[in-house]
Amino acid sequence: MPEIEIRPASAEDIPYLVAIEHNYKSNYVMQMDLNTEEGQINVNFREIRLPRQVHVEYPHPARQLQQDWMKRSAVLVAVLEGEPVGYLSLSEQLSPASVWVSDLAVSEKARRKGIATALVLAAQEWAAQRGARSLVMEMQSKNHAAIRLAQKLAFEFCGYNDHYYANQDLGVFFASFLR
Repeated sequence: MPEIEIRPASAEDIPYLVAIEHNYKSNYVMQMDLNTEEGQINVNFREIRLPRQVHVEYPHPARQLQQDWMKRSAVLVAVLEGEPVGYLSLSEQLSPASVWVSDLAVSEKARRKGIATALVLAAQEWAAQRGARSLVMEMQSKNHAAIRLAQKLAFEFCGYNDHYYANQDLGVFFASFLR
């Protein structure tokens, strides 16, 4: 298997990163059940198999990605055989002692080859070097692949925000505690 190089993004990477297919398909969704009673709030998430595969639009508009990257603390790029095939964007200012992964995308031809795992591991190292106590990944409730990735890498479920994205999709959050 070819070696994956992870490095900070450069201006030359932008055309490759914008061209990555950010949308994805899913057979599962994390369904939220919210029950409120006097003095008690219960929230449960269940993995539900959908009756048919759905095409899910990426929650951040492609035309806005380049502008968003300029606001991020860092953008890490995965390079495979000399070509950028994925990236991950990081933000430090969202909460104290935490770094957030806002975007994680891998080209369709490079998926299921360990690219996303390598990017997240590099992000953990990047965050730890800056003294962060946690790395938080945000994702849509339909992003089964990202949820499974977070679980595989021992991230813990740490919250949700209903109508989090501009498309009104539910955002779910997983954290890796770095120390």
